[in-house]
Amino acid sequence: QVQLVESGGGLVHAGGSLRLSCAASGSISINAMGWYRQAPGKQRDLVASITSSGSPHYSDSVKGRFAISRDNAKNTVYLVMNSLKPEDTAVYYCYANTQITSWGQGTQVTVSS
Repeated sequence: QVQLVESGGGLVHAGGSLRLSCAASGSISINAMGWYRQAPGKQRDLVASITSSGSPHYSDSVKGRFAISRDNAKNTVYLVMNSLKPEDTAVYYCYANTQITSWGQGTQVTVSS
């Protein structure tokens, strides 16, 4: 199992930006990595994912505002979030796919109006 450590959440005003980082431990081969988010009382939804070769995928709700990238040498995935909206408020969870799916502990993102 991969250990994932997230950082970069916080409080920001609407229209602002944040960058999330997620570092995976171990010299292992990771397939897709990405981010889900979960708002209070709602299900956990995919935000963005990226393959090991760097192909990104975005949910429609963040397309054009968020950018996902990864550094395979560092086993780290990043999520740059621009033009943030109050509805982006959620706990953001990083994941990494190897033979199983591993999850980070979650980082809170709060966007005030």
